[in-house]
Amino acid sequence: MLDFIATLTARLPHALDDPELRASARGLDARVQLACGDAAVDLVFAPDTPTRWCDSAGGVVDVALTAPPAVWEAALARVPPPRHQSFTALQLANPDATVSGDPLRVAQARPALERLLEVLRLVVGPVTTGGSPPQPVARDMGQVIGGYVSLTTQEGPCEVFFETAGSGSPVVFLHTAGADSRQYGALLSDVALARDWKLLAFDCPFHGRSLPPLDWDGGAYRLDSVRYASWVTTFLETVVAAPAILVGCSMGAAIALTVAADRPDLLRGVIALEAPLRSSGRRNPYLAHAAVSGGMHNSAYVRGLMSPTSPEAWRRRAAWIYAQGGPGVYTGDLAFYSDEFDGARIAPRIDAGRLPVHLLTGTYDYSATTDDGAALAALMPGSSFHEMPNLGHFPMSEDPDLFRPYFTRALEAIRAAG
Repeated sequence: MLDFIATLTARLPHALDDPELRASARGLDARVQLACGDAAVDLVFAPDTPTRWCDSAGGVVDVALTAPPAVWEAALARVPPPRHQSFTALQLANPDATVSGDPLRVAQARPALERLLEVLRLVVGPVTTGGSPPQPVARDMGQVIGGYVSLTTQEGPCEVFFETAGSGSPVVFLHTAGADSRQYGALLSDVALARDWKLLAFDCPFHGRSLPPLDWDGGAYRLDSVRYASWVTTFLETVVAAPAILVGCSMGAAIALTVAADRPDLLRGVIALEAPLRSSGRRNPYLAHAAVSGGMHNSAYVRGLMSPTSPEAWRRRAAWIYAQGGPGVYTGDLAFYSDEFDGARIAPRIDAGRLPVHLLTGTYDYSATTDDGAALAALMPGSSFHEMPNLGHFPMSEDPDLFRPYFTRALEAIRAAG
């Protein structure tokens, strides 16, 4: 059984020296309590002062994370199981853990607490699965070409940035909510993929390098299925101009299924990564809030969705994209992904017997779960579903080498289906 106090007091002196934790806590003024039954340790974060820890006697606690011994033992293990891998997973997806405190204070502390849980595990050694590492992939970013195209969408003209690499049958990538096509950089630069396929990815308007339209009034951005589908179908008709394999992740998977239901004539197949059935609960008022750093908070919020076994460098890059999102764009996208999309309504309208559909879901994803993927496949006779162990919500960017075999098998299955 875990000795909670002894474990924390042994690990905290090393954890609090972590450069990323110090950067994540910059400017934070809060007392955070980690509690297990009657045992508790407090961390005192203060601006311009090294973070210190102490016993829980005295002091007003701003944020408390409380869990029973079994949950703490799992969360602090070298390889934590799903729903134990991060502070946000414990908060949102683990019914046995409790986060208390003013929600604003929780949001302000989230970047530091996400890193804290990670680094408390890293103190005992690197997080690995113990299996064989994936085969390294030859990549060349020099083969990726970027540019702009003017698309006339449902809402008018938009200047859209897109990237392309390779030649052959087209494969179009759709990014997740609040992100951009940099998420697919590891696939676009994949030398072997580019020999067989024409790879394309674009930043939706308001995202990444696609600027808002000039007639935007500066008001709150909000995405819905009609607007989103017009961006995707216009790109397919104008830039691709041939039946394509549509690959989307999360929000991108949801719209890929929507396009498959409404415009199968534009497609050769669909690969839906981390597709939700319904993903209610992702909206959070602090994704766009004057008292919270959107870049720091939102990147931490999504980092909690990744697998703890994904390489740290790739996870940092995947989160970095979220640190650069436009104000209000992430929460505006979730109006479609979390509030509107209903896989139980869309999936039965897709003829997966004629249009190949492959669903791939990481086991660490608590936003679009493996149960969601299996349920969607059951609603689309002829489709396929595969779990991806040791991957999270952003498989193509958090661990592209591990993800690649799942992806290439789906591509080849669509090719074989003609």
